[in-house]
Amino acid sequence: MPRTKKKVAKAEDNIKEKIEFIGLDLDNIPKNLLEYQNLNYRAMKNYIEKQYKQYRYVDVEDIEILLTPTNRLDPLKEKFEKASPLGCYLDSENEENIMKYAEFINMLKNVEISEIEKIEEEQKKLLKAIPYKVKFNGNYLWQIYYSKNADKYFMMVPTEDLDYSAFFCLLKKKIENKKNDKIFVPISYAEYSNELLKNSEIKDIENYLWLFTKDYPLIYEVYDKKDKVSVQIIGETEVYDKLKTMYKVVLPDKKEAMKFYKLLKALFILQTELPNYYEFKTNINKDGKLEFYLDSVAIEYEMLPEFIEEQIIKVISLKSKIIDEQFELDEKLSRLKKEEEILQKEYFAKEKQISTYLECKKSFFGKVKYFFKYGKKKQKENIIETVDEEEAKIHVEKEKYRPKEKNHTLDELVESYKEYGEKENLKKTTLLDINALKLKIKNLKKKIENATNYIKEIDEHKKSIFEFWKYTNKDEVQSLDEGEEEEVNVTKVEKTFVYEDDFEKFGENVDKLQRKKFTDQELESVFVATTELLELMNKMKKGEAENKDFSAALKQIKLKMQDTANEEEEFDIFGKLSDDRTKEKTLGNKSHRETERNICQILNVRKGSKGLELKKNLTEVLENLESALTKNFLAEDIYIYKASNYEMDLSGIWDFSLNIEDEIKNVLNEERVRSKIYLYKTKLKKGTNFVAFSNIIFFNNKNMTLPIGMNLSNKILVDLDKLDMNDLKTKEVRKLDFENKNDDFSKVLVKVIEVNEM
Repeated sequence: MPRTKKKVAKAEDNIKEKIEFIGLDLDNIPKNLLEYQNLNYRAMKNYIEKQYKQYRYVDVEDIEILLTPTNRLDPLKEKFEKASPLGCYLDSENEENIMKYAEFINMLKNVEISEIEKIEEEQKKLLKAIPYKVKFNGNYLWQIYYSKNADKYFMMVPTEDLDYSAFFCLLKKKIENKKNDKIFVPISYAEYSNELLKNSEIKDIENYLWLFTKDYPLIYEVYDKKDKVSVQIIGETEVYDKLKTMYKVVLPDKKEAMKFYKLLKALFILQTELPNYYEFKTNINKDGKLEFYLDSVAIEYEMLPEFIEEQIIKVISLKSKIIDEQFELDEKLSRLKKEEEILQKEYFAKEKQISTYLECKKSFFGKVKYFFKYGKKKQKENIIETVDEEEAKIHVEKEKYRPKEKNHTLDELVESYKEYGEKENLKKTTLLDINALKLKIKNLKKKIENATNYIKEIDEHKKSIFEFWKYTNKDEVQSLDEGEEEEVNVTKVEKTFVYEDDFEKFGENVDKLQRKKFTDQELESVFVATTELLELMNKMKKGEAENKDFSAALKQIKLKMQDTANEEEEFDIFGKLSDDRTKEKTLGNKSHRETERNICQILNVRKGSKGLELKKNLTEVLENLESALTKNFLAEDIYIYKASNYEMDLSGIWDFSLNIEDEIKNVLNEERVRSKIYLYKTKLKKGTNFVAFSNIIFFNNKNMTLPIGMNLSNKILVDLDKLDMNDLKTKEVRKLDFENKNDDFSKVLVKVIEVNEM
């Protein structure tokens, strides 16, 4: 019993402390907490809100507080119907409010002062600056609504929730009753105000940005302390390959909003209407603002008229050129048609003579008739007529273009390109017709050649009627060959590795192969290459390593071994069996009982080891590494990436990542100061030697329980000295890495390296 009293007393002291912290006097409640204005609020039917649309600085004194015995996720209509003013929950005298008062005390009991202080501290920061991403941690706790009918804000506090920190923070501020005290909060169930952009225009912007960035943006209307609205757009975009970065667009007024909307709309129309001619790329400038590029030229709203004019001139030039080409193709087609017509006549004549011979040879009178019909008169050689070029000319009147006095429109540009597209299709069709005629003419010539040879053989036996009679009585006569079919060269399309789809299978295949092909020494040597010692081994390979380099590396290894084994021991008696069979680990959601490889055991590093010993051991490691690199071959073309804080010398053996995002993140997470990140990208050809950092590289598989795959790394090892490489192109992009606009972000210098056939 005393113990219960103690607990009650402690709970009461706890509640009393919280009441004092809030500044609430339950015996003398401020009038502003008891007053209540009828809100006349109607919850919109079928309103679906996936995200907040408005963020505002709202005066604390303008916010009514309602408490409702519901959950935050319950329908708004139900929450509002069950809601009661705060005054009802502070009333301990009226019997009808006793249960509500008890609920309020229970809420006080469950909230922590530290949680309220955290909300207060967050609001202090928000009063100084709007977050870069607009939304902030715990924004969902502020269930603030606006009643248009009453022109009043109110906070809905679901009592069945467990976090009441935002409610008590607001209550504390209302009790303090400071003049012009504000909070920065999202407004629930609030539509866009349409002050800067209409709802339909905002929806269009979402669709337009998805086309260019492949990511739906978050669009907010944000009101500053002076109640001035701006539209703020937050999203992610791909700046290079699959490397993504965040961007932010702030539209401070209607003019800027419409400029951005019209720019997006124009580019969207061009890319969707003319996908074969326009594909706009995105990038971000030094301020983190989204930019659009066409062939490395930034496109802005102000330059749209000039841009359209340039594109009109370009398409006019293209149309003029294709008309010239079509004119020449039509001439060529006409000549081929005439040639084909002449060849057809010649072939039909020979075909008729041969068919006559075959029919006449069946009877005595027929043979005599054929002999005298085709024997007395000398057969004329059919010669292919030369097509008179002037006669075959097709007169095509060129389209004439004259510059307009006024600016061209987007519609005219689209129509011009569609006309150009029609002419392109006509050109392709004409080329197909020409190629088909060439093949037909080739076959006709072959048929004519065969027919001529056939007739020639018949004519050779027409010196006398008796010789011709004897020849026609033969059982077999040379047959007439058909024309030859044209050979078509088909280029086989090689498969290229796609990380998202192929990595898992790639990892399983390469892990199986490496377990089978590599010796224990080679596996251990590859493990050494996964550490920072790879840089030292590259120095050794070039002959640039000094004794101090080995001493420094040995010092770092000894620091790592301090927490593992007893330093007094000369060797580890357990070796690779440091764990017993009962010790289970998890890898790729599969359990196993294998031990991790130990760098000290592999390099035989002990307390008294010297730098020269490490040099000798690393020399053996390097030999094993080069041996392992000859045993693996890529089964398909694959892109690899290497990021660094410095410009690299592309020689030696280096590890490359198969995923561009992971490689960039590794450098961003390094503590060293950076002003620029170098990202190297190259495409390895099928058949290139490599070693993958698969599971067998990191674990000894003595118990044969190690899962198959690449669960610990997505990197591979490549000997660059065996590749013929040269710089193909360089591009600079920016990768945002910040939450607040005052934070820095990195420039990424992408160097694309071309690997030539050796």
